[in-house]
Amino acid sequence: MMLTLFRRSLSKFVCLSAALALGACGPELSGPEGAGLESTTAPLLTGATARLRLMAANISSGNYQSYDPGEGGRIFQGTKPDVVMIQEFNYKTGSTADIREFVSTYFDSSFSSYRESGAQIPNGIISRYPIVESGEWTDSEVSNRDFAWARIDIPGPVDLWAVSVHLLTRSSGARQSEASQLVNYIKGKVPTGDYLAIGGDFNTGSRDEAAINTLRSVVVTTNPPPVDCNGKSGTNASRAKPYDWVLADGDLDAYKTATVIGTRTFPTGLVADTRTHSPLADISPARAGDSGATNMQHMGIVRDFLIPTGAP
Repeated sequence: MMLTLFRRSLSKFVCLSAALALGACGPELSGPEGAGLESTTAPLLTGATARLRLMAANISSGNYQSYDPGEGGRIFQGTKPDVVMIQEFNYKTGSTADIREFVSTYFDSSFSSYRESGAQIPNGIISRYPIVESGEWTDSEVSNRDFAWARIDIPGPVDLWAVSVHLLTRSSGARQSEASQLVNYIKGKVPTGDYLAIGGDFNTGSRDEAAINTLRSVVVTTNPPPVDCNGKSGTNASRAKPYDWVLADGDLDAYKTATVIGTRTFPTGLVADTRTHSPLADISPARAGDSGATNMQHMGIVRDFLIPTGAP
């Protein structure tokens, strides 16, 4: 434990020292693409900052609720998230080696991951930054998955807690029950001074459903939603329902900033739909038909945050 804490402290010291020297720290840093954006969406930032890209993704495809066919993987490659809250996290046999292969192929060999155990359609987290603690919380409403969480050592002195969820389609009442469970778990585990993000497939029929109102006690739920290149916000296959969300607590939400993908800027975040994205080259190697693949029932949701990397 002492060695782990020492390594984390050393990592943060090196990162901050580099930031002071170079005005930047780690991958996906602030620069020309973020100039002028943070001033309208976040508190005044006077030191080094890092761009943190969060993604919610239930973008499995094919007949087995898995990422084997490759469409979802290409969408990850094209959108380049730092942290993904992933649903239906199945790949090949689901072995440790297979999951490692998936992460290395579609992200990078340096990325970390956590996948809940014993679930038919598991939730998980994939992260550019070290996962220093992880686990799952029981979802009493369903038997084939739980809530997956990870504490991540992102740049700066404040850790990120990422929670990956896949709420039920059965009823709004079931989803409210799941949201209530989540709130209790979070309040019992996550320090109030750390950042929190809840992301995933909420299966919500509206943006003011009871489950969303329940989650309001731990995350900000009132932001304008992410949209695609045509300004459309729905995230199910037909683009009619607000199924998928990336929600941040007040500490992290204060640093929200526009999502820049290639030549396009999305002030409230991106709904990644390859069928509508233009120019498609901006999310290469994703292909135009990837979001319309067999049983691709959701779109990926991307939100960016410009977080301080100096002392709080």
